[in-house]
Amino acid sequence: QVQLVESGGGLVQPGGSLRLSCAASGSIFSIYAMGWYHQAPGKQRELVATITSGGSTNYADSVKGRFTISRDNAKNSVYLQMNNLKPEDTAVYYCTTQSYSGIISWGQGTQVIVST
Repeated sequence: QVQLVESGGGLVQPGGSLRLSCAASGSIFSIYAMGWYHQAPGKQRELVATITSGGSTNYADSVKGRFTISRDNAKNSVYLQMNNLKPEDTAVYYCTTQSYSGIISWGQGTQVIVST
């Protein structure tokens, strides 16, 4: 099993920036991909961005050009740099990993609020 702990959420004004961090522990040798999802009130959890062990990235169309996902394999961590934040980015952001065998793990989530 993989345990995930997110940090970095908070309140920011529109146009501002935040950097989310997620540290993995446990069966880290099994991790293939890491990523972020978000879930707004009353909506389903949605993909934000993913990154594989080889560095290949994938982004939701809504965040392309504004968000950047990165990964530090030595620190077993994944990051999400969020720039030019919009009110519609308000959500709980969840860190996730997928093992080579397909097992999915989730963090507890960190709240991001974009508001004046």
